[in-house]
Amino acid sequence: RQQSAYHAEAWQRAEQLQQTFDQVPNHIGKATFSRIKQTQRRKLLQGLGILLAAGPAAWATYRALPWEDWSADYHTATGEQQTVQLADGTTLALNTNTAINIQYVRTQREIILLHGEIMVETGHADTQHRRFVVTTRHAQLTALGTRFNVQAQPEQSQLAVLEGKVRIALPGGESRTLQAGEQADFNASAISATQAVNPAIGLWQHGMLLAQDMPLGLLINELNRYHRGILRCHPAISELHVSGAFPLMDTRASLDMLRNTLPLEIHSITRYWVTIAPLKK
Repeated sequence: RQQSAYHAEAWQRAEQLQQTFDQVPNHIGKATFSRIKQTQRRKLLQGLGILLAAGPAAWATYRALPWEDWSADYHTATGEQQTVQLADGTTLALNTNTAINIQYVRTQREIILLHGEIMVETGHADTQHRRFVVTTRHAQLTALGTRFNVQAQPEQSQLAVLEGKVRIALPGGESRTLQAGEQADFNASAISATQAVNPAIGLWQHGMLLAQDMPLGLLINELNRYHRGILRCHPAISELHVSGAFPLMDTRASLDMLRNTLPLEIHSITRYWVTIAPLKK
């Protein structure tokens, strides 16, 4: 539970399920199970065994499609991407594990990025000349005829402007306008220093991750966003530096590339739970 917020949430769901079972009166539960034949009991136990063995797969399913995504206007599962064309000509590309809501009203066009990453190319077919904004949990971004990338994480969001300009407005009143070729991180209380856009921004649309002298631990974290399951990197090799182009939609191929070039080995508990460890001498 203490290892991550995901573990804590999974435990909470398990406790809620146990509370549901506890509400069944004892006499009803005993009577029900007493009517199950021995063969049925065996099948039941086998089913429970399969459920336990499929733990990583079940967890992968939850990661791929969180409950809040089911009510979102558009969402992608882990390892999935989608392009949406809106009526005003705006193009939205959704990266892996992303959920958005769309609210077009009389005064503005708003994309609410619940989580994940989107590439936006604003359209010019809006006859009402409404402003175009993207809202994350940390700030509101106002676009001015532009193309930009937004990534929303629990702790902070990131804006990278490729064309035009975008204004970041924090809840407390602080704001900053980024020009084409600039990017910045921000949370609800502060905006980081403006930097040059990372050349790798947007390559996810082409299914590639470009690593330039990137720590292995960071690379594995990025690949984990596209892996249906859990990828973990042993701390002993997390600082190894890696350069190369890695396919995002085939994480197994990316891991094979790493294994062929670095002193490491890959341990799998089913294809959903994978650990990258130092090579044993």
